[in-house]
Amino acid sequence: MAPAPPLDASFSPAEVQRRLAAGACWVRLGARLYDLTGFVRHHPGGEQLLRARAGQDIGADLDGPPHRHSANARRWLEQYYVGELRGDTQGSMENGAVTSVETQKADPEIEPRLKEVDWEKDLVDWQKPLLWQVGHLGEKYDEWVHQPVARPIRLFHSDLIEALSKTVWYSVPIIWVPLMLYLSWSYYRTLAQGNIRLFTSFTTEYAVPVPESMFLGLFLTGLFLWTLMEYLMHRFLFHTKPPSNSYYLITLHFIMHGQHHKAPFDGSRLVFPPVPASLVIAAFYALLRLILPEAVGGSVFAGGLLGYVLYDMTHYYLHFGSPHKGSFLYSMKAHHVRHHFAHQKSGFGVSTKLWDYFFHTLIPEEPHLKSQ
Repeated sequence: MAPAPPLDASFSPAEVQRRLAAGACWVRLGARLYDLTGFVRHHPGGEQLLRARAGQDIGADLDGPPHRHSANARRWLEQYYVGELRGDTQGSMENGAVTSVETQKADPEIEPRLKEVDWEKDLVDWQKPLLWQVGHLGEKYDEWVHQPVARPIRLFHSDLIEALSKTVWYSVPIIWVPLMLYLSWSYYRTLAQGNIRLFTSFTTEYAVPVPESMFLGLFLTGLFLWTLMEYLMHRFLFHTKPPSNSYYLITLHFIMHGQHHKAPFDGSRLVFPPVPASLVIAAFYALLRLILPEAVGGSVFAGGLLGYVLYDMTHYYLHFGSPHKGSFLYSMKAHHVRHHFAHQKSGFGVSTKLWDYFFHTLIPEEPHLKSQ
């Protein structure tokens, strides 16, 4: 996020042109200038879409087509405000002429500058850890937590605990892929011994042998079940609205998922930290061991563990990747960013939309708006 400039900051067209020539991505909304250089890779429409609009007025793009940007998207834009365009704007800045500032109509949604991005007047003190503050927001919490900001979050007073709450993305495959491979090989060898039976009743009379050829099917079953588990946790655990009169449940919600919706591009908090992830993974492993023979449950668990790794890696890429337009990941990125900015009560699938289709929680497609 660009540092907040003084409210009287102004730039001539020539000054803006020099920044564009240096590779910056500045855009206009009337006379207001925004530096989106640090945001271009996050934009769901792709980096090139924003680059192509460098130096231009984006008022028509905000209103659509292809869609009208949400209030959160407009609020998000204000965080990149750097000042006003001054002087003669009839000359060209980039990719064509710029219309006169005087002819631009002020957008009532952003004029004057939004108070939501005035950090001195926000509902929390951003200079202090947020975890102990959010519980006091009460009925204001749900609206506040779904107004995303482009800044990192500090949760804890302790530097050690704060460090443990953050995770680099590559820790996920480094920690869990070797375990997944070890369990897969170990349980495949156990099945290959030919003495595993799956009981279909409470007696041994109907025991069904489980050969090693069943391993792949069990593994893929685990992978498939993870996609359902991912959806159910996201919808019914992460997006359960905490009671407004419960300090502790609001705090719990914030540490589980609310923090991610408040700061969706905080790269240190996009994947699960190893310690809490270990507790959840161990619980699922114990459950499978309880209801299935060890090798059978372990094979299913190994597939689920791969599903979790793919989920976390996909989630990280949907926030920080720049997929090619028209690709599957491009569609998934647009879908997920819309969940963050406009449709928090739908679009719960991250690695797949399958269960959103099945449970009718797919984000509705917006009809293309006609230019006005």
